[in-house]
Amino acid sequence: MSYRMVRTSMSLDTATLETMDALAKRWSVSKAEIMRRAVRTLKAEADRETRKLTPLQALDWLQGGGGLSVKEGEAFKKAIRAERESKKYWWEA
Repeated sequence: MSYRMVRTSMSLDTATLETMDALAKRWSVSKAEIMRRAVRTLKAEADRETRKLTPLQALDWLQGGGGLSVKEGEAFKKAIRAERESKKYWWEA
């Protein structure tokens, strides 16, 4: 991937700098790469949070089949029923 680098400066507390130094040494990368990875990770986390369903949206999704088609649901029920009927007692493997 090719991207343009822009030099910037910021103030960080000593604990954060020590953590960055330790990670940079552990992963054999620069402190700038540590910052890039951290920003990418936080962005991905924020995006997941944005896409998270509300409880009512999740209920609607589940009541609508939870992503399964009717055919897939019927096949699942048939497989579960067959598994249950194949075992007379719970302790049978």
